[in-house]
Amino acid sequence: MTKKQARKKQSSKKKRSSPLKMVLIPIIILAIYYAVNHGGHSYNLSSLGQEEIPSKYIPIYKAAEDKYGVPWYLLAAHHRVETKFSTMKTLVSPVGAEGHMQFMPCTFVGWSHPSCSGLGKGDIPSDQKTDPAVIEKYGGYGIDANGDGKADPFQIEDAVFSAANYLARNGAADGKIEQAVFAYNHSEQYVEDVLYYADRFVEKDEEQKGKPM
Repeated sequence: MTKKQARKKQSSKKKRSSPLKMVLIPIIILAIYYAVNHGGHSYNLSSLGQEEIPSKYIPIYKAAEDKYGVPWYLLAAHHRVETKFSTMKTLVSPVGAEGHMQFMPCTFVGWSHPSCSGLGKGDIPSDQKTDPAVIEKYGGYGIDANGDGKADPFQIEDAVFSAANYLARNGAADGKIEQAVFAYNHSEQYVEDVLYYADRFVEKDEEQKGKPM
């Protein structure tokens, strides 16, 4: 086979590549990465954690922790408090918070969006709500974590990574956990509820016991 024929053959293979395959490849790579790299965390699930946290979500929480420095069990606690691990009948709250981790649209897309005011429901067109370029433009916290070209609060990977992004930028990555949780929802009771689960979902190593979370 000549070099020219080889190039033509390679080109034809590239043209036949399925768009679905292109989307699945990064997801598969991430799945393998999670499986290989998450055995060294210093926290193990407590009996409550084993009972409550769906195992399918843990790799997502831990991947978000690796990227943003936010404790994975804190993300699990937010998920538990917000939507009972996505088991609520609807993932849209009465005030308009959306998705697995209950983002107000203006927080997800960005408060500088011209329609944003008040509680943050806004009047954002549906195509703009998930557009990473629009989110970047308006300073939102939405993240396209699964690489499908959309930052969607109704996709679990995107929702968790967006929550981690928000918490990190509000101090959680620097150890200011209570400050970050309060920023997520301005309620002392909310902070108490989230920290209750975050503290009880895991068993700390001996060296961590007695230290503030």
